[in-house]
Amino acid sequence: MVIVHKRAPPAEEVDDTLTLPFEHRCKSRLRTTLVSGEEVGLFLERGTILRGGDCLAADDGRVVRVQSAAEKLMEVRAKDAESLARAAYHLGNRHTPIQIGDVWLRFAADHVLAEMLLGLGVEISALAAPFEPEPGAYAAGHHQHSGEAKHAGVIHDFAPRSRKGS
Repeated sequence: MVIVHKRAPPAEEVDDTLTLPFEHRCKSRLRTTLVSGEEVGLFLERGTILRGGDCLAADDGRVVRVQSAAEKLMEVRAKDAESLARAAYHLGNRHTPIQIGDVWLRFAADHVLAEMLLGLGVEISALAAPFEPEPGAYAAGHHQHSGEAKHAGVIHDFAPRSRKGS
């Protein structure tokens, strides 16, 4: 069995591939099978979320690339940005992991959520695709989307300043 304890730096050449749905890419302890058919045991740092394209370092020196499996998803499209933002708000209010595209949202197939969103007047379609939901603002290693500005980590204090003598 191949044993993995840590991530590897991105690599052009890899020895094998591990294809997993999002649900399994969130597990720090997992026994599964590589594309080659060989068993692999993941013993990663708690809270690790693997993304498609990540590389893992096996204890025997091999490098394994993670591939996001196609999953049953629902895609939300709307007539305008406000309707799409409203759909995102309601999915987030239900703590639903979502993937955000330029003009769409995707979430794991769920007919109850689809009915709720249809009631908001958006379009819903079913598809099978890799699922890469947003990691969340407080997730370690939050990835930057292309076009996002990088912030210097400065927190601005917008509280009113006290006046002398008050």
